[in-house]
Amino acid sequence: MRKNILFITSCLLAATTFAEDINTLPKDTTKVIDIEEVVVIASPKETGKLRELPTAVSLLSQKDMQANQITTLKNVSSLVPNFFMPDYGSRLTSAIYIRGIGSRINTPAVGLYVDNIPYIDKSAFDFNFYDIERIDILRGPQGTLYGRNTMGGLIKVHTRSPFSYQGTDVKLSYGTKSNYRSASLTHYHRWSDCFAFSAGGYYEGSDGFFRNSLNGKKVDNMEAGGGRIHAIWLPSENLKLDFTIGYDYNDEGGYPYYYTGAIDGYDKENEKYKNYIGKISYDQDCTYRRGLFNTGLNIEYQAQKFILSAVTGFQNLNDRMFMDQDFLPVSIYTIEQKQRLNTISEEITFKSKNNKRWQWVTGVSGFYQWLHTTGPVNFMEDGVTDMIEGNINNTFKKIHLDDPRRTPEMSLDVLNNRIRVSGSFDTPVFSTALYHQSTFNDLFVKGLSVTAGLRLEYEKMSMNYFSDSNIDFDFFLKMAMPPLNIPFRNLNAAPLLEGKEKNDYVQLLPKLAFKYDFSPANNMYVSITRGYRSGGYNVQMFSELIQSDMQQKMIEAILDKAPESMAGMIEGMIKQHMPNYGKELNVQETTVYKPEYSWNYEVGSHLSLFNGKLKTDLAAFYMDTHDQQIAKFVNSGLGRMMVNAGSSESYGVEASFLASINKNLNMNVNYGYTHSTFKKYDGGTTSSEEQIDYSGNYVPFVPRHTMNAGANYSFFFDKSNWMQSLTLGMSYTGAGKIYWTEKNNVSQSFYGTLNGRISLQTKALQIDVWGRNLTNKDYTTFYFETMHRGFEQKSRPLQLGVDIRYHF
Repeated sequence: MRKNILFITSCLLAATTFAEDINTLPKDTTKVIDIEEVVVIASPKETGKLRELPTAVSLLSQKDMQANQITTLKNVSSLVPNFFMPDYGSRLTSAIYIRGIGSRINTPAVGLYVDNIPYIDKSAFDFNFYDIERIDILRGPQGTLYGRNTMGGLIKVHTRSPFSYQGTDVKLSYGTKSNYRSASLTHYHRWSDCFAFSAGGYYEGSDGFFRNSLNGKKVDNMEAGGGRIHAIWLPSENLKLDFTIGYDYNDEGGYPYYYTGAIDGYDKENEKYKNYIGKISYDQDCTYRRGLFNTGLNIEYQAQKFILSAVTGFQNLNDRMFMDQDFLPVSIYTIEQKQRLNTISEEITFKSKNNKRWQWVTGVSGFYQWLHTTGPVNFMEDGVTDMIEGNINNTFKKIHLDDPRRTPEMSLDVLNNRIRVSGSFDTPVFSTALYHQSTFNDLFVKGLSVTAGLRLEYEKMSMNYFSDSNIDFDFFLKMAMPPLNIPFRNLNAAPLLEGKEKNDYVQLLPKLAFKYDFSPANNMYVSITRGYRSGGYNVQMFSELIQSDMQQKMIEAILDKAPESMAGMIEGMIKQHMPNYGKELNVQETTVYKPEYSWNYEVGSHLSLFNGKLKTDLAAFYMDTHDQQIAKFVNSGLGRMMVNAGSSESYGVEASFLASINKNLNMNVNYGYTHSTFKKYDGGTTSSEEQIDYSGNYVPFVPRHTMNAGANYSFFFDKSNWMQSLTLGMSYTGAGKIYWTEKNNVSQSFYGTLNGRISLQTKALQIDVWGRNLTNKDYTTFYFETMHRGFEQKSRPLQLGVDIRYHF
């Protein structure tokens, strides 16, 4: 009897599996199935099933992922309304947008938890889903329970439990066009009623889809592999220890960016690179390499009236990105960024148990993150000539005095073939929070509940920075009156920036929601929640700051060598035509950006109709965002920086329908609409001192519409037949219109792709033949501008493939 009780407890705590896997369990155990969510997965914070909570949520089972070839978070965009994760060229740039809230660079706006362990940095978001049981996506701010960087929503990924799923899974895959191949092997074993474990690994590789026109090489090739060990121990009836450890390695090319031409009239009449428009044509290979180690321990203790959970996590990420940052067939400049990140997190929660009228959760959490980044920028031959020497000499040409005879002719000749701007940055972050949330059920009338919560969060961050460079140059000065022709030779400038910035923030994140259950499986709700995205530092801005300091140091070197009688005259002319000369660089103003805040107002409903054959989720929302973090161009055009430039509003609707027409036919439709515009946008000034104001424009990178419609029809055969079932599936996925710039002058109209699958199932073997983008639709997945030129990443072409799964 004790053994049966232990195993029942393990099922409740450890995530049970699909109903169709029930035959894998021993006959003397109890299988717990949750009809609404397909699987029961323990959560330290939520006090009920997700579809019973007053929030918009999408639940993706392993069956859903198999049917739609979902192997990473990027593929999830096809199934979740108002969820968009575009392909930005590599796994480093893993931006996610929900309801118009997202971030291309720096801090994320959507949180990620894997087996209740937080992934703090979005550089780790894109990983392989080879042993994933289920994905939960909560839309809208989740700050009260989850804190920072969940302003757009939250993604919860759950791996399979070795207590509820037994045996060995083998999967082999192959895809055309890119010669995609993958293999995974995972073994799940229940050693006893008290201990179970799983161990597995995977490999995947691809030759890539896109070629560099300069050398004919594929630019987006990829090799990746890793493994995970998952162990669960039940030392007593009310205690559970859940341990995971995993490692992923990724080595890939990247950034298949096609050149689209000069912008804003820049170099239009004399386009230097017109022969490369519509081509990938950079002269140095771009690469990204990442090693990602994760481990965590979930301890859960079930007391008589509450559940205590303690979740400890540790993450180590080491990566290297090398980028030919001009993306042109010339040597202008490159960057080599390396990150070494360590994060340790701890969260302790108390959650009510067996109390239907009052459900509550109280917790304390904290994490500390060490992040060391090096990002040297190398100006190559063309960069030295055009970007440094050329910009300075162009400034000199603008100097004109009333008397032409007294207008000096000044020119500068840089002696270095290459100039390196070093960058070394330590940006540690400490965060701690205390929170509580209560739900009172059957308030005044049966079925009415109110949820109220509040989180107090403190965050402290700092940046230790060191950046320097060195340049040798000659300077020439000519003048008609008085007659002068003086060369200043062998001059040197050595700019150096070294120091520390510190910032801390305190946040209050409330939540209030009302829900009415008009039947056990049907409800509607209204909610008000506040979210925030943390601030940070623009470490990539130091190459820009060093260039400004370099100009200062070069002028100082010239004045130091000039005759005393001329130094004052030269300095006066420079001050008149270079207004920034002599001003102290403000590192804080340039590199620090503040947190972003939002209020989300939402009304929605979760419905289960026609005896559960139709499940419907509906939501309408309005989101008001302040101190909005916006990525904008730096003055030189060399890259972007994050600034608090304005505010925006986002409103829209979401609808999901899942219908089981009969035993054979299943259909699903998901639709999301987001209208996200700037209420205020202070973009500074142009080079001609014109004010930039994009108020009223659409927020870029946010698709106005997202949709998915699919159907699966299954033929079932007699149990004695070697073939158990044959399933035919089709789906259509669409997104758009998407604006790529704050100016709203470049966009991608609505597009859709058709995908299909034929699945044959035997008792132990499953073979899936699949096709993606069957109509070979051509569209833009990403567009950006740099150095007054535009670049785009195109969609992947039609691809056919096969997956073979074997369970024994």
